[in-house]
Amino acid sequence: MLGDGYFEVPMNSHDAIVIGAGQSGLAAAHALLARGLRPLVLEAGDEPTGSWPHYYDSLTLFSPARYSALPGLPFPGDPERYPHRDEVADYLRTYAAHLGAGIRTGHRVAEVVRDNEFRVATADGTNFTAPIVIAATGGFGNPYRPALPGLDDFPGTVLHAAQYRSPAPFHGRRVIVVGAGNSAVQIAAELAEHAHVTLATRKPVKFSAQRPFGRDLHFWLDRTGLDRLPIGPWLPGGFTTPVLDTGRYRSAIDDRRPDRRPMFTALEGSKVIWPDERREHVDAVILATGYRPDLPYLDRLRTEHDRGVSRHHRGLGFVGLEWQRSLSSATLRGAGRDATHVVRRLLT
Repeated sequence: MLGDGYFEVPMNSHDAIVIGAGQSGLAAAHALLARGLRPLVLEAGDEPTGSWPHYYDSLTLFSPARYSALPGLPFPGDPERYPHRDEVADYLRTYAAHLGAGIRTGHRVAEVVRDNEFRVATADGTNFTAPIVIAATGGFGNPYRPALPGLDDFPGTVLHAAQYRSPAPFHGRRVIVVGAGNSAVQIAAELAEHAHVTLATRKPVKFSAQRPFGRDLHFWLDRTGLDRLPIGPWLPGGFTTPVLDTGRYRSAIDDRRPDRRPMFTALEGSKVIWPDERREHVDAVILATGYRPDLPYLDRLRTEHDRGVSRHHRGLGFVGLEWQRSLSSATLRGAGRDATHVVRRLLT
């Protein structure tokens, strides 16, 4: 069970400091509290919801509510439904309010250095110290933008999926969505109802049934234990999960709404050049090309880790990095497991 709310943090020296108050930071704080420590959580934003309020408007989870909760608080409502983005943000607000951790919003961490302990400096110059620091800022703040030929000189609209909100600004326009993951396919299919859209990918899109044998895929991942296996470090570079589909997205692509094409070779002015050398005018390019760890405050430290525990700095841990330990590491369902693992190792 969760506690009874926030407590006041009296001074700037703490048992542990967690950087980020999204799903990973809240899970880390819960794991620390369970071991008898009183962590300070520093969050750059104005509330403890992480990146969830900033995702595109139509986003729903790919996992049912039953498999989309942090330790100590089940996701409310029908456990078989797929919660909307705003429901996840509300859930995190509730979780934070009952966690019993010291959470300070509006505290962007600028730098972490190692003296006798870790010194954590915020953008306003405040310093905090602790023997344990857990970096839990995920990757949303560091969207990956590939170096595509001609993209820097393209005069049209260029957005990363992190900036996309809704199809309204693209009505009637010629749009290319770059990427082959869940977000790329969701965004392209949504846009195709309002615009002429091509999904540009380096390889064919890989699909996986959302509900094989009458059960959501996450039921089988949980039942078989595959979701918990610590195989993250052994996954090949560039590994991505298949697009979860009830049949809707495969049918949309088969119907060319959107159409799927091999990746273009270049942009030249406002025109795209396809592999067959055809050229056509394009109004917008949306990059659904993933994220990289958002850890600029660790520039003075080394960030190599073993399943979330630093290889070089005793007391430094990570929660919320993609594949850091398992297939579910950067998800609501996996954050609690990873946090428990990281905290246990940091304290031994």
